[in-house]
Amino acid sequence: MRYENMSSFIVMDIVRDALKYEDTIHFEIGQPDLNPSPKVKKSLQKALDNDKFSYTESLGLLELRQNIVNHYKKIYNVSIDPSQVLLTPGTSGAFLVAYTLTLKHGEKLGLSDPSYPCYKNFAHMLDIEPIFMNIDKSCDYQLNVNHLESNSMQALQISSPSNPTGNIYSKENLKEIIEYCDKNGIAFISDELYHGLVYEKEASTALEYSQNVFVINGFSKYYCMPGLRLGWIIVPKELSRKAEIIAQNLFISAPTLSQYAALEAFDYDYLETIKQTFKERRDYLYHELNEIFEVDAKPDGAFYLWANVSKYTNDSFAFAKELLEEIHIATTPGKDFGANKTEYYLRFAYTRDIEHMKEGITRLKKYLKI
Repeated sequence: MRYENMSSFIVMDIVRDALKYEDTIHFEIGQPDLNPSPKVKKSLQKALDNDKFSYTESLGLLELRQNIVNHYKKIYNVSIDPSQVLLTPGTSGAFLVAYTLTLKHGEKLGLSDPSYPCYKNFAHMLDIEPIFMNIDKSCDYQLNVNHLESNSMQALQISSPSNPTGNIYSKENLKEIIEYCDKNGIAFISDELYHGLVYEKEASTALEYSQNVFVINGFSKYYCMPGLRLGWIIVPKELSRKAEIIAQNLFISAPTLSQYAALEAFDYDYLETIKQTFKERRDYLYHELNEIFEVDAKPDGAFYLWANVSKYTNDSFAFAKELLEEIHIATTPGKDFGANKTEYYLRFAYTRDIEHMKEGITRLKKYLKI
């Protein structure tokens, strides 16, 4: 394992340092501050009352996997089998399963730059080589077939909506990429964790275009259950048994109590209120930040804004530290997400209420003399 190639997850250091100040304004935390559906708590309490403390089978509770199957049919009109669904400890467990299924020692995983930092770190853990393809506002922060034709890889991973930019892959582009991967023997992995937190546009699942894909999602973001550490991966049917064997060895099974709680997570009326809350927050923060910095694009989903701060600094890491120390505003420096001009960017998360964010904007404007 090439630990020396792993980078630290800077945002977690910032989360810790932000605790030094009682009045910190939090734009750094990539987790919702909202509670899941009240039905989730009742389901969890029922599991506690019934002493559900044993392992589940490695694929996970059949009832929950069936709920996920029903969800894909309802939302995307896609049919999958419960045997294709594997429940994992967070999406982190799902990434490890996906990479182990699709890549051998020394093979290449294609990623965008910027992208979520754990992708490359998991690759390094497994002695897989991450290769990076630059994206920016000129391509709407989407990889496309031109990127793939210029690089050799055995697997490709995208995220839509993405962290850190909040962009969504268009249906046409997603279809073209998947067809290219199918034709060229490249495993296609789609991180769809922020599905549901989608505002004006529609987000397509990769399963709409192929059954030969690996789709990852979880209960941390849209379903507001980050601490329950529960994700899932959908694999091609012929790889279900291999995925199960990998899970047995990596983690035996996902957390049992979390699985029982998630049985009631698909409360669509409640989830609509979650989406609307984040949309209102996005609209507020986008309007305000765009007057201070340059936001490349209004995010279509997730709960992040990717702000170009180059008119104030050419070192966003130092700038993030300065903002935290001087005015107690916590942000995430672009360095966490890659090397493609990320020294000019900060990520702002709108995971706190508007009143909390208003105080942050007031401090920023005063400090920057706007």
